[in-house]
Amino acid sequence: MSVTDFIPHRPPFLFVDSVVSEAPDALVAQRTWRADEDFYRGHYPGAPITPGVLLCESVFQTGALYMAKQALAGGAKPGEGVPLLAKISDVRFRNPVYPGDTTLIEVKKKEAMGGFTMLSGNIKKADGTRVLTVEFAVAWKTPEGQPAA
Repeated sequence: MSVTDFIPHRPPFLFVDSVVSEAPDALVAQRTWRADEDFYRGHYPGAPITPGVLLCESVFQTGALYMAKQALAGGAKPGEGVPLLAKISDVRFRNPVYPGDTTLIEVKKKEAMGGFTMLSGNIKKADGTRVLTVEFAVAWKTPEGQPAA
């Protein structure tokens, strides 16, 4: 199955290519950052690097994948709701990601309480170089005011 079978994100705002491995409390995904992606034209011309906010987004999308798979395993219907970020903290950027780099994105469930799931995430390059770490919380629900699809 494709990543898009589980989460609502679509190109050009999809930053996870595939699931590498799963466990009851974790998920590892992969993303290859392609040189032809439009954001590299402006970040930065002549010396492109992947924007940190997009690296964070790839972690958040991996978290959404983890939560969707957990919900489906628990009997939820596909396409019910969307992941909504509730909190981001302790982001640490360690090394840049360049066009052509492949990254491994890991999320781990810390706890769930009051409709929110607290997760930790990290990115490493395929060679093991640490890229970033982040803590975040997500709720999976239908946002108020959002029309049904």
